[in-house]
Amino acid sequence: MRSQPELTLGWREWIALPDLGVHRIKAKLDTGARSSALHAFDLERTRDGSGEERVRFTIYPYQRDSSRPVVADAPLAGERWVRNSGGEQELRPVIITHIQLPRARWSIELTLARRDVMGFRMLLGRQALRGRALVDPGRSFLSRRKKRRRPKV
Repeated sequence: MRSQPELTLGWREWIALPDLGVHRIKAKLDTGARSSALHAFDLERTRDGSGEERVRFTIYPYQRDSSRPVVADAPLAGERWVRNSGGEQELRPVIITHIQLPRARWSIELTLARRDVMGFRMLLGRQALRGRALVDPGRSFLSRRKKRRRPKV
């Protein structure tokens, strides 16, 4: 029998992407989505001195705030066809990066896409959550709360 993850998260959480220089971004945890996506624009593919393909992009981590852009750079892990919210397939660049919560940190695959019209700058899909966290769809921002200890009987 598989053990349950100890971490329970709400349907939306504040997380960090330390490898990308993002200290806080509000993410929607969507178990209906297979992959995770980050709102990114001005994507530019480059090669470093060793020939490794990289992607440079800009992120606005806060909704309705374009005054604090974060320019990030990451190795390109590949490309993936993803069905967007409109039902159309699009080829997206994929990077591997860490997500940081107050009580956990792990690496995830993250697709880069324009999410201008979406309510959240980041979507955390089930691949990133599998085996790491349970999602309580009726609650929000659980990662900030301390676990209550049960009184000893």
